[in-house]
Amino acid sequence: MTQRSVLVVLFDGVQSLDVTGPVEVFAGASHFPGAGYELRTASLDGAPVRTSSGLTLVPDGGLADAEPPHTLLVPGGEGTRTPDPALVGWLRDHATHAERLVSVCTGALLLAAAGLLDGHRVTTHWTVCEHLARSYPAVEVDPDPIFVRDGRLATSAGVTAGIDLALALVEEDHGRDIALTVARHLVVFLRRPGNQAQFSAQLTAQTARREPLREVQHWITEHPGDDLSVEALAARARLSPRHFARAFQAETGLTPGRYVDRIRLEHARRLLEDTTDGMTGISRACGYGTPEAMRRAFTKALGTAPAEYRRRFRTQPALD
Repeated sequence: MTQRSVLVVLFDGVQSLDVTGPVEVFAGASHFPGAGYELRTASLDGAPVRTSSGLTLVPDGGLADAEPPHTLLVPGGEGTRTPDPALVGWLRDHATHAERLVSVCTGALLLAAAGLLDGHRVTTHWTVCEHLARSYPAVEVDPDPIFVRDGRLATSAGVTAGIDLALALVEEDHGRDIALTVARHLVVFLRRPGNQAQFSAQLTAQTARREPLREVQHWITEHPGDDLSVEALAARARLSPRHFARAFQAETGLTPGRYVDRIRLEHARRLLEDTTDGMTGISRACGYGTPEAMRRAFTKALGTAPAEYRRRFRTQPALD
C-alpha cells in the first residue's frame, strides 16, 4: 500500500470547513486498497481549538511531537489575521521538511508570514489577495484561479476550493478513478481545474445599472452562439456602437468583447463537461464557428485544447 501521511495544522479561529473538506477527501480515498492516507491533526500544544464558527476541534496531538509528514496542510480562518508568532515560527522551522505543502484559503497568510511563499506563484481567497500581495511583495499572487500548483507548493482559494485541490492531489497520488469516486460520494464535482476562475464571468463582471445594458448581459449569457458583435449588441440596447461600448465597460468593468469571450468559454466548458456533443456542434453553439477557433480560445485562456479539457473533466463518454 502506498500510504501518505497528511498533517493538518489547527489553531484558534480556524475555518472548520477548510479542515473537514480536505480531510473528508483524503479519508474517502483511504477506503480504496492501495490508496491510504494517514491523517493527523495537531495544534501547537495539543489542546483543543475553537473554530471561527464556534465549533471545538480536538487535535490528535501537538505540533512539537509531529513527525515530518508527506503533506502538510495549513487551513485558513479568522485566526490567520493576527497569527500566533509561535505557530509562524513552527511553520518556518518545520514546513520545509514536508514533501508537499498545502494551504487552504487564508492559510496562505500563515505560510507567507513564515517566508515560505517567497518567489512562488500562489492564490488565496479573493478578499485577501490584495493584502497578501501588498504585505509580501516577494510573493506572486494570482487572484483568479481556485488553486495554484508551484512545485511542492499548492495554494487554494476559499472553502470549496480546498476540496477541489484535495481531489486534485488524490488524483495525482492515486489516479482519476479514485478521485472521481470520492467526489461522487461527497456529491461534489471533479470538474474544476485549478485555473478555473474563482468567479463565473457573470459574477466577475459588475451588473450594469441601466436596464438596457442589464438586458444585454442576460442576452449574451442565454445566446452565446448568436451574433454578439458590438454592433448587434448596441442595436439591442438601442444605442450607437460607440456609446454602447463605452457605457458597457463603464458599468460592468469589462469591454463587450471581453465579456462575450468569457461567457462563450464558460458555456463551452460546460458542454464539454456535461454533454456528449462533438467539437463541431459545441463550437457552433458557443459562437466560435469552427473547432479550430474554439481550440485557439481554449489554448489562450486555459493553456489546454478542448479535447484534452474534456478528457480530464468530463463525466461520461463523448462523441468526438
